[in-house]
Amino acid sequence: MTHRVRAAAFVALLTLAAAGCAKSEDDKQAGAQDTAGQQQVAQTPAGNVPTCTIDKFGAHKFDLKSGVVGFSQSEKEANPFRIAETQSIKSEAKKLGIANLKTTNGQSQFNKQISDVQQLIAQGAQALVIAPLNSDGWEPVLQQAAAKHIPIITVDRQINATACKDYVTFIGSDFYTQGKRAADQMIKALGGKGKVAILLGASGNNVTTDRTNGFKDELKQKAPGIQITFQQTGDFAREKGQQVTEQLIQSNPDVNGLYAENDEMALGAVTALKGAGKKAGQIKIVSVDGTRNAVSQIPGGWISAVIESNPRFGPLAFQTLTKFLNGEAIPQKVIISDREYDASNAKQSVSSAY
Repeated sequence: MTHRVRAAAFVALLTLAAAGCAKSEDDKQAGAQDTAGQQQVAQTPAGNVPTCTIDKFGAHKFDLKSGVVGFSQSEKEANPFRIAETQSIKSEAKKLGIANLKTTNGQSQFNKQISDVQQLIAQGAQALVIAPLNSDGWEPVLQQAAAKHIPIITVDRQINATACKDYVTFIGSDFYTQGKRAADQMIKALGGKGKVAILLGASGNNVTTDRTNGFKDELKQKAPGIQITFQQTGDFAREKGQQVTEQLIQSNPDVNGLYAENDEMALGAVTALKGAGKKAGQIKIVSVDGTRNAVSQIPGGWISAVIESNPRFGPLAFQTLTKFLNGEAIPQKVIISDREYDASNAKQSVSSAY
């Protein structure tokens, strides 16, 4: 992959959004190539931000190369985001010579993910990197980790707990801003007037909540001529996104804009629109993620814009963990920079999407 396109305002990054079930082998291949793509860059914190140190947290220092590190993936690796995320963690661990990386996958079942992490703790994990499925319900894991002074870094989704007490830090995108940027693209695509539907992500996590609120708040402030007339969850899954869009076409035939809170749902929507005989661009679609499969739909007009949520967490996750173990103060929240794709850059940028 290349590093040719770097928007001045959006430096290349590591994202975020969470996703559901993709079906095609092409998706897997796209995600598997993530480590050669553009890596995440943390935003520079503004002013004084809360930090965490190993002494304040109460963890024990250990050598990363010989220690045991656990990574808990939340969802089935059947979609490009999760494939790229896991591969990035594994590739960076190998690059750094971390010999004892143990990985698990919750298979989109929260109870299994909790059990997975408890098993990692029982197997002697000295640090944990967790991509949470849900934001709530982590108390059993946090209590067990605290008893053994195990530092936890969460990536992509936040958990509802106290930073530098229950976990060390969160690394991920600003999902509220992603929603606002998606709204800005929708305003541009519709000329400030129209009726819009929202394909909501899965419930129970901060990604869906923030992407929804950011989108709605921005429309309310900047485009009172755009009405949200339909919203329903597509669970971050392509098949569900297709099904909901098929229903939408029948129940709300006057909708001319669709905001999908991840690319998988957007691609499902494209399939539904094609099946209904719609033309490219007849319903403007804006989504969040930055998968190669979605970005490649922009030049042909099926998708108007994609806000990136970069899944390549490996380098920044291990850089942050290394600094923490070395006694450096790290921010309790590390927000990454995300760029966006539209008709002006999609064709030349698609090779660096994941």
